Amino acid sequence: QVQLVESGGGLVQAGGSLRLSCTASGRAFSTTPMGWFRQAPGKEREFVAAISSRSSMTDYADSVKGRFTISRDNAANTLYLQMNSLKPEDTALYYCAAKIRATYGSPSEEGEYYYWGQGTQVTVSS
Repeated sequence: QVQLVESGGGLVQAGGSLRLSCTASGRAFSTTPMGWFRQAPGKEREFVAAISSRSSMTDYADSVKGRFTISRDNAANTLYLQMNSLKPEDTALYYCAAKIRATYGSPSEEGEYYYWGQGTQVTVSS
């Protein structure tokens, strides 16, 4: 069993920055690819970014490329999402997720992720 707990969300003005964290416990964190997803009010959950177990591969949604950076610290069992140049359309509940298999696979496919956190709210004001 894996428990994922997100933190770092909040209210920020457009153009500002936030860093989200996701702390994992209960399983070998360093062996599993992980990702960030988000869900805005009235919209479906969407892929944001993903990272392989050893950080050798990363992927981003087109909407966040060049502004967001995903990273991980396996020694600390923590996943990060650095968000810069935030826009009002980035407002959403942000979730971290972990795969159950070690293969990177299709990082943007929500169905490939088995464990999910409860989410942290990010609100960007204009």
